[in-house]
Amino acid sequence: QVQLVESGGGLVQAGGSLRLSCAASIPTFRTYAMGWFRQAPGKEREFVAAISWSGGTTNYADSVKGRFTISRDGAKNTMYLQMNSLKPEDTAVYYCAVAQSVVAVSRTPGYWGQGTQVTVSS
Repeated sequence: QVQLVESGGGLVQAGGSLRLSCAASIPTFRTYAMGWFRQAPGKEREFVAAISWSGGTTNYADSVKGRFTISRDGAKNTMYLQMNSLKPEDTAVYYCAVAQSVVAVSRTPGYWGQGTQVTVSS
């Protein structure tokens, strides 16, 4: 019923860039906010960024502000995370998430994807 598929992860050197994508299929939702979380080994999953259905509202973790940009293409039901100036501490599995609002997706997402690995070498 609900499917979230991340892609775009990989290995990049510090200072480089990657763009993650999340393709969503959520038939029961008319509109929904989307977001990105990440989890490094031995650490708790942490919020990265979120975006409203319209794209007019975004929210970013302080650690990625100015470096990451979240966006979405409603026609394609796809969310993107453009990651620039990557740092080794950005290394983690990045997960796509969905909820009814930006606030909700930033705190308690209703659905998760399987994740895509991002590795940043120093």
